[in-house]
Amino acid sequence: MSTFVVIGGDAAGMSAASKAKRDDPDLDVVVFEKGEWVSYGACGLPYYIKGEIQTLDELVSVTPKEFREERDIDLRTGHEVIAIDPTNRMVVAKSDTGETQQPYDSLLIATGARSMIPSIDGVDLEGVYTLGSMTDGKELRDFVARSRESSPIEQPDRGPACHFLESCSGAVAVVGGGYIGVEMAEALAANDFEVHMFQRGSHVLKGFSEATSDAVAEHLREQDVALYLDAEVRSFDGDESVEAVRTADDRIEVEMVLLGTGVRPRTALAEDAGIDLGPTGAISTDRYRETNRPNIYAAGDCAEVEHVVTGEPTYVPLALTANRHGRAIGQTVAGTPTEGGAIAGTAAVKAFDIEAARSGILDHETARDAGFDPITETIEAKSRAGYYPEGGTVRVTLSADRDSGRVLGGSLVSEYGEGAVHRSHALVGAITEGTTVRELSNYDLAYAPPFNTTWDPILTAAKVLGGKI
Repeated sequence: MSTFVVIGGDAAGMSAASKAKRDDPDLDVVVFEKGEWVSYGACGLPYYIKGEIQTLDELVSVTPKEFREERDIDLRTGHEVIAIDPTNRMVVAKSDTGETQQPYDSLLIATGARSMIPSIDGVDLEGVYTLGSMTDGKELRDFVARSRESSPIEQPDRGPACHFLESCSGAVAVVGGGYIGVEMAEALAANDFEVHMFQRGSHVLKGFSEATSDAVAEHLREQDVALYLDAEVRSFDGDESVEAVRTADDRIEVEMVLLGTGVRPRTALAEDAGIDLGPTGAISTDRYRETNRPNIYAAGDCAEVEHVVTGEPTYVPLALTANRHGRAIGQTVAGTPTEGGAIAGTAAVKAFDIEAARSGILDHETARDAGFDPITETIEAKSRAGYYPEGGTVRVTLSADRDSGRVLGGSLVSEYGEGAVHRSHALVGAITEGTTVRELSNYDLAYAPPFNTTWDPILTAAKVLGGKI
C-alpha cells in the first residue's frame, strides 16, 4: 500500500489528505499536526474576538473525529514533525509519548506561516498579542472578557481616559494597518475599547490602491480609531506588562497591544531537508506544487506560487490558494497529475461599515519590472439605479498596460453591502484571462435597479481608462 504523509492539518494539508483518500481509497493517508486544531477558519478569528462568533468550534470545518472515522485518515494531532529524510523517504515526529518514524511514498509540506514579531523593545512584555492561531484567538477573547467585566470606574488606574467614547474598556494598540490590523480594530472597538492604530507606512492596506486605502483610513477615523500614519513604533513601555506604545512623536498609554505586522512562511523543516526556497523566501515549487525533492510537495502559506500577471513567483498567503493547491496535490498523489494554478492576489476586507477588494498588480514599479507600461484611473459611481431608494457609491481603481490595453489590476471600495467585493469577481476574470480594458468594457454584467446601475462601475472604469489609453 502506498503512503501519503501530510505535515500540517489546516487548509492545504487537510484538503490534500481528503482529496487523495477520496480519489484513491486504498491510499494510506497520515497527517501530522502539532496542535489540537485542524481544518479551521483562522480568517474568522477577529469575528470570534468581536463576539459575532461565539465558540472556536464554530470555526472548525471538519472535526478530527470526522477525519478519522468518516474519511479514514490517520490524523495524529499533538505530533510535531522535527525532521524529513528525503533519501530514505522518512519523517520523524515527536509527541508526548516520544518520537515516531513514519515512511512515505509522497509527502506534502503544509506547515503554514507564523506571525512576524518585529524587533521592538518590549515586544516580549505581557499583554502583547499576535493572532496567528486558535490559541491566540482564545487568549485575545479572554482578554476582552476580562476587560469588559471591569469598568473604568471600578479601576480608575487601568489606563488613560477614553478620548473618543463616553465609556470604554480601556485603550489598546494595533500595530500594523493590514488585514488583521483593520479587522481587529473593528473587533476591539465593538467591545468599547479606545483603539490606537500605528502604521509604519503612509497608507493602510498596502497592496490596495491609494484611493481605496484613503477611503478606509477616513472611515477608521470616523469610527473613532486613532490612526497614526508614518508612525514607526520605537518601543513598548512597561515593567512586566505593556503600559504604553512609544513612537518618535508620541507616547500612548495602553493596556494591550495587538501585532498585525504580517506573517512569514514556516520553512525551517523544508530547508533542513535540502528543499529549495524561492525569491520570496517561501518554498519553491513547480506547477504541480512539487519541490526540487522528488515526491515532496508544498502548498499553503509556506509556499510561493506564480502570479497570473507577471508570471513570476509571489507570496500571497490566503485561504483559497491553500485549499485549491492542496486539492490539486491530492489528485496528483492519487494518480491524476493536476496543476494548482496561478493566482491573481485577490483579497477582500471589511472595515466597520465599508468593504474593500483588490486583485492583480496595482503598484506601478512592480508592473514596470514585469515589462508593462502601467496607467491607472480611479472613478466613483453609484452602486444601484439612481431612482432606487437605497444604494451608495463604489470607488473603482483600474490599472492597465498602456501599450496592449491589458488589465493589470484593480481595487474597489464601497459601503458595506454595496458590492465592492462581489464586483471584484468580474475583475479577477479579466486579470486572469489577460483581457483588455476595451474587452472588459463590453462585459455583459447583470443589471437590475436593486442591484446595479445599467453601466456597472467596473464597466465605467474600463471605459474611462480605455479613453485615456
